Amino acid sequence: MVIKVFLASSSGSTAIKKKQQDVVGFLEALKIDYAPLDIASNEDNRMWMRENVPGEKKPTNGIPLPPQIFNEEMYCGDYDTFFEAKEDNTVYEFLGLTPPPGSKEAQQAEKAQKLHNGSGTEEDLDDDTTRKVAEEEEQEEGEEDRVEDNHLVSEEEEEQASEED
Repeated sequence: MVIKVFLASSSGSTAIKKKQQDVVGFLEALKIDYAPLDIASNEDNRMWMRENVPGEKKPTNGIPLPPQIFNEEMYCGDYDTFFEAKEDNTVYEFLGLTPPPGSKEAQQAEKAQKLHNGSGTEEDLDDDTTRKVAEEEEQEEGEEDRVEDNHLVSEEEEEQASEED
């Protein structure tokens, strides 16, 4: 399967250029094969892109702006949906590709499958969740301490000092 990224090589918009660079750079970093298709110098590419972006995904003026992303003939999305997938670690799913073994996305899919099948347990849930809870608890404990004369005073020390008074 070939990922097609429709780009404009001679766009006057810096916003569009940055979005195109973000998509292409991320695909290259993940070593995902893609075909950059220029809509500025190739009328066939421009027409194909415009005709194949679903109606509900087109802007109000009806002309979709680059970058637009396809997996062969299947529409994946525009920059905004790509960015959401990137933030959610679901780029392979967004592109309609199988995530490589060991990737975050593959691990998430495996855990979701285990929980869905009922073969997973609470222990199979992401270790990050456990770590985040522990970090939040440590942070709350740290907030209970206060600084006095440039010295960190815990609640225990404060209680001992008040008992001595």
